[in-house]
Amino acid sequence: MSNILEYYHPFVLPFTIGVVALFGILIYKYTRWIILLDSKSKKQLGKAIFTMATPRAIYKIVRESLLHISIFKTNPLLGYMHFSLAFGWFMLIVTGWLDTLHLADGGSVPIYVHIFAKYYYPLPQFGIGAIYSFLMDFWLLVVLSGVALAAFKRFRSKAMGMKRPTKHFWLDKIALSALWWIFPARLIAESATSGINHSGGFMTKNLGALMADTLPIHIMELPCWWVYSCVLAVFFVALPFSRYMHIFAEIPHIILKEYGLIPQEKKSAIDNFQIQSCSRCGICIDPCQLQTDLGITDIQSVYFMKNRRHGNLTNYVMNNCLMCGRCSVSCPVDINLNTLRLNSRIDKFNTSAENRFLYFNNFQYNGNIKKSKIGYFAGCMTMLTPAIIKSMNSIFASSGDDVWFADKDAGVCCGRPMKLSGELDAATKMIEFNKKMFQDNEITTLVTSCPICLKTFKQDYQLDGIEVIHHTQYIDRLIKNGKIKVSQTQTTYTYHDPCELGRGGNIYDEPRSVINNIGNLIEPKESKEHSLCCGFSLANNHIDYVQKQTISRSVTDKFKQTNADILVTSCPLCNVAFKNNSSIKVK
Repeated sequence: MSNILEYYHPFVLPFTIGVVALFGILIYKYTRWIILLDSKSKKQLGKAIFTMATPRAIYKIVRESLLHISIFKTNPLLGYMHFSLAFGWFMLIVTGWLDTLHLADGGSVPIYVHIFAKYYYPLPQFGIGAIYSFLMDFWLLVVLSGVALAAFKRFRSKAMGMKRPTKHFWLDKIALSALWWIFPARLIAESATSGINHSGGFMTKNLGALMADTLPIHIMELPCWWVYSCVLAVFFVALPFSRYMHIFAEIPHIILKEYGLIPQEKKSAIDNFQIQSCSRCGICIDPCQLQTDLGITDIQSVYFMKNRRHGNLTNYVMNNCLMCGRCSVSCPVDINLNTLRLNSRIDKFNTSAENRFLYFNNFQYNGNIKKSKIGYFAGCMTMLTPAIIKSMNSIFASSGDDVWFADKDAGVCCGRPMKLSGELDAATKMIEFNKKMFQDNEITTLVTSCPICLKTFKQDYQLDGIEVIHHTQYIDRLIKNGKIKVSQTQTTYTYHDPCELGRGGNIYDEPRSVINNIGNLIEPKESKEHSLCCGFSLANNHIDYVQKQTISRSVTDKFKQTNADILVTSCPLCNVAFKNNSSIKVK
């Protein structure tokens, strides 16, 4: 207690209040979220702590929360901005702590002494002390450069490689304004003290000397430290309620994700960690085709996350999304954006009285029994595209495989469209119906032409003992095993990776292998995980047909720039979208 009183000065009070408020709120939030975890998640958390998942999580925390490597890869300038603020501030704290320990001869001092060290130890330093002074100024300069870039980005986002900055919540604006002032205020306060005592590092010493020559720094010194303490307090109090909560939420989010605890189809306490981890950096905005092709600028994942966090999520923001996954690929902290949007829809559907009915019809088992090793599920969109059905029948016949056609007479669906609209109960009933049908026919391999069906079968059906593959994988296997013969031509092809097949299923190589067996493949500018959505996604029920055509036309125009003879896609829905709006031949 005497130690605290010895170092106490009234200007440390705002800072102290801010720190106590910040950590009080953080402890309350974390405790509440962890308590709300279900028993299964808690057991999984306990088991994973003492495994290799923990060092992997620590590595990712350093890599992404401090160094921001993923943002560097996306945009080096934005990467440096985030790095300078995060790592620079971290190093300021660490260096200041070591400097204070050195000056206090290893004795314990109150926390605020480390933060306001220049005030408490103002005299010139020599030897290792001079090195600490240099490092403190160096890291302060690094952080100030990041602050300058952040301010520049707010007004000139295009120069920073972003088409537009994010729109802020009012508490974000308070926290942002405080953050911008923290480090200039620190520089001025430290320089004032350095000017009085003829001390400081390369930056504070020179600025302090200039201030001593031109300003009444003896009068200014204490007000400057008061300003620095107050802006720190404002930032700390606003932080838990603003976008900057990500500073502390990212760490448990990365740990939980490495432990296998991620959002599911139904809302859970795990969601909180991911929602709070969004820094609203805006990197997810530019990949959104609703913005680039339709000029819709208020529904992107950054705004969905903001609205859900503050409890004002609307149907418009929640449902107006292609759920193509391009934003998820861009997210520097790997938030499960599509899952969070999906479980919001499911929750909204289940809690809205007007929606509490099922579209699911009780299909009667029609006796379509033909016990075969291979089953084929065309999918709804494939059934509406007879040419694909005809081609697959021809391939099956040429392969010599005995195939059971699951939805030959239509009438069944994988259940994905229902789930995308929030009708989880109806989708679950459909899944159980189909699962029994597959098991009764004793198939060991299920082939589908629809990437949406493929993803649903793999993620939702738990088809133990049944291999689920896309028809491109099946065809590639037939070619490699010599079961079907193809002829090489000089035709040039460009390939479109469907959202659910590529980003959703990580299937990139087999379609390209098939194409290269019959012609020459030319890759478009945006391919694989960065591939464009066709625009006809079943996930979006807010944009109209004309708007979908606009997106589709924009995509095919980009493929035409490859000068390939034919545009190839592996999704029947994309096939229909492109054929109706294409300036290039589509297959």
